[in-house]
Amino acid sequence: MSGLAASGASSVDGGQRTSLALLSLSLGGFAIGTTEFAAMSLVPQIAAAFAIDEPAAGHVISVYALGVVVGAPIIAALGARLPKKALLIGLMAMFALGNAASAAAPTLGWMLIFRFLSGLPHGAFFGVGALVAARIVPPGQRARAIARMMLGLTFATIIGVPLANAIGQALGWRWAFVIVAALAVLTMIMLLRFAPAIAADTQASPMRELGALKKLQVWLTLGTGAIGFGGLFCVYTYLASTLTEVTGVSGDMVPLALALFGIGMTIGTLLCAWGADRAVMTTAGITLAFSAVALLFYGWAAQDLWSICLIVVLIGMGGGLGTVLQTRLMDVAGEAQTLAAALNHSAFNTANALGPWAGGLAIAAGYGWTSTGWVGAALALGGLLIWGVSRLLDRR
Repeated sequence: MSGLAASGASSVDGGQRTSLALLSLSLGGFAIGTTEFAAMSLVPQIAAAFAIDEPAAGHVISVYALGVVVGAPIIAALGARLPKKALLIGLMAMFALGNAASAAAPTLGWMLIFRFLSGLPHGAFFGVGALVAARIVPPGQRARAIARMMLGLTFATIIGVPLANAIGQALGWRWAFVIVAALAVLTMIMLLRFAPAIAADTQASPMRELGALKKLQVWLTLGTGAIGFGGLFCVYTYLASTLTEVTGVSGDMVPLALALFGIGMTIGTLLCAWGADRAVMTTAGITLAFSAVALLFYGWAAQDLWSICLIVVLIGMGGGLGTVLQTRLMDVAGEAQTLAAALNHSAFNTANALGPWAGGLAIAAGYGWTSTGWVGAALALGGLLIWGVSRLLDRR
């Protein structure tokens, strides 16, 4: 009897350790999500601070995304042989410094540099964190473990982003980045205490990791995210302006709409993770098609507060695609797991750069704030087309 009791206690302790490790990773996702999405919601304030128009202020978003795209493959390849725990803590330290510097940026030029540096560790953190999350659970629960880490990102859109936006409006946008830097430091402390000490892969090398780039299915999966996810960022970046200029509500309603987006993203992440543990590719295709339809209705919904609140939730649900494609990359990357996992976030931040850029072009051309819905739908359909090619090759 005592042996059974000891075994049960050990099992509980192991489950608690797993939960705390995932919570630590989730907090890092919360910090990253807060800075990524809060910056989008603060575009009007940033534009006013540097005396530029809002499409130009969108470059602050794009350059952060560029940092993710550049940093993820380089850091993942060079850091493949490092212990995962030490690598995660180092990445969070870089992230904390970049955001603290962003808060103090004296000019637009320095702001762009600091946002680029802040983006460098983003993709590698999520990529390495996803591998750690998948490693500490049974194989059939990989997507759900990754989703638990990604819930930090979605909760950031519910709590962190509206809070940062509200503080940014009340005290100034710089305080949003101060909060993110503090969250990053707290994440470092939790990772030091709770992250599992997974031994370094002594066989890993930059060349082995770069082997992922030889696989067509890896490129197709990355392309699906880079194009298909752009629609969500296209709408989200200019949501605050759409609410005030088209829907006709006060700025006080913006945090509520951002929270609704986060609720949708949380629901989508949980549903997509459940689906991905059963049928990864089918779940990806359904999510992209769903996103395209929701984005098509955005322009119509923007005319009324209640309808835009509903459509924002539905568009947010498309955010579950990230967990699905992360799981897909684990299946097609072979031995190059670290680079492939990090590149997933390069792909999504390519979408983060592409979406605001394409939406800004439509707005600047005179098609109005709601034209971002049409642009977003086209991007989602583009991602669905790439997914179709990948699915066809799978069947062959």
